[in-house]
Amino acid sequence: MKSPRSFTIRILVLVTLSAVILWAGSLLDPAHAQQHGEHAAAVDDGHGVDAHGVGDHHVDPVGQLPLWTVLPFVGMLLSIALGPLVAPHFWHRHFPKVSFAWAVIFAVPFLIIMRGDAAQSILHIMLADYVPFIILLWALFTISGGIVLEGDLRGTPKANLMVLLVGTLLASWIGTTGAAMLMIRPLLRANEWRSSKVHIICFFIFLVANVGGSLTPLGDPPLFLGFLHGVPFFWVTTGLFKHMTLVVVILLVMFYFLDRYHYNRETTKPKPSGTLGIALKGTHNFLFLLGVMAGVVFSGSAMAKGLPSVHVYGHVEIPLGNIIKDLILVGMGVLSLVTTKKMLREANGFNWFPIQEVAYLFFGIFMTIIPALAILKAGADGALAGLVTAVQEPWQYFWVTGGLSSFLDNAPTYLTFFNAALGQLGMPESMVDDMLGYADEAARNPDFIKTLTAISAGAVFMGANTYIGNAPNFMVKSIAEEQGIPMPSFFGYLFKYALVYLLPTFVLVTFVFFL
Repeated sequence: MKSPRSFTIRILVLVTLSAVILWAGSLLDPAHAQQHGEHAAAVDDGHGVDAHGVGDHHVDPVGQLPLWTVLPFVGMLLSIALGPLVAPHFWHRHFPKVSFAWAVIFAVPFLIIMRGDAAQSILHIMLADYVPFIILLWALFTISGGIVLEGDLRGTPKANLMVLLVGTLLASWIGTTGAAMLMIRPLLRANEWRSSKVHIICFFIFLVANVGGSLTPLGDPPLFLGFLHGVPFFWVTTGLFKHMTLVVVILLVMFYFLDRYHYNRETTKPKPSGTLGIALKGTHNFLFLLGVMAGVVFSGSAMAKGLPSVHVYGHVEIPLGNIIKDLILVGMGVLSLVTTKKMLREANGFNWFPIQEVAYLFFGIFMTIIPALAILKAGADGALAGLVTAVQEPWQYFWVTGGLSSFLDNAPTYLTFFNAALGQLGMPESMVDDMLGYADEAARNPDFIKTLTAISAGAVFMGANTYIGNAPNFMVKSIAEEQGIPMPSFFGYLFKYALVYLLPTFVLVTFVFFL
């Protein structure tokens, strides 16, 4: 097992350099930053800035940037897509440097031109988004790596189908990341004897890492953000049940026949032992998984109850509940490391490279994605105003929310169109539970229900379209590659799997539910 020491040092260097750059930028115009922070405080009526930096009453100047400022983000995505193909040796050795280079290419001109506003945007996305993102993935990766499923679990089509089904059902309750990290290693061990298994991992990403998180706010970040903005906790459980069931059934049927085809082509098959004999080891780690869930739920409850925030700089504030949540998650991960026997992690083939790869690459992604998210959040006041205002019908909400969620952070994408739907009806956020029929059946609004369902389904389902569409996708890919599975490239996954299997499914969902 590789030591995480060098990884930790590199991450600290990245964060430190980022802090120096943004602090230097803020010093260029400290009065402006202070004025902007005072303005944000003056217009705050108690709603403040949400967990993803979407203010209620002021337009972020960064949202006024032209569309071409997303080019560094496009460059980052193309590097991820083409680097392993055109220069695999260079990419494998230097991808952290490539990620940091794109971050610098964007950040330096951004700070020079926008000064205090740029410093605040960078500081916000690093502290409010990137650091909690990595902490959550690290905790789930570390804890799940100490749980070992042993026994005669062979990679037959029926066995693989059951693993995918169990993982899909778990995803709504322990999150898509938690379910993916828990189930991927047993699936890989069960199929290690097979020569054709790439399709298994891709369908795992479809179902466990994305679609399965549809039924509770714990399942996927956009649904959790909806919960914080007035959507009742169990609304998605009933609201998305039919949609998720249709997608899951279609994908599982596709998977079964595809997997049976590849299974029948295998020349050598292991003989069954005659007994199932499946056993779990390291089960105390489930307590730590529950601790992670409790920390996430606590942060949402604390925000809903108005727990104060910690002021950092300008309009950048970090909710105290989020800080406590991150400390809980780090504590759960450390406890797992201390209390789990080393041989269990070795049995899982556990090493730190997958989480390192995600941390390095998503550093560049989070930095360069700033203008894309800001422009999207600006809505009718930004460079994508035509797109945002043109979305009117539920099927349009489904495809535009989903399409953007395939490449951008699906949480602010969800919130943008959530607010657009409210604005279209001229309704405040306080009326959400009424329009959903929870508080007042007479106020139930079928049009809003259908639109919110489309937004929710698009944000969750279509995260499966690319490796960067949802947090666990890239992690699953990295773990599979560490086990020697030649996963498709960024475009290979998109064109050979997502467009072939997901696109027809989503078209059917559109005709059945949203037209």
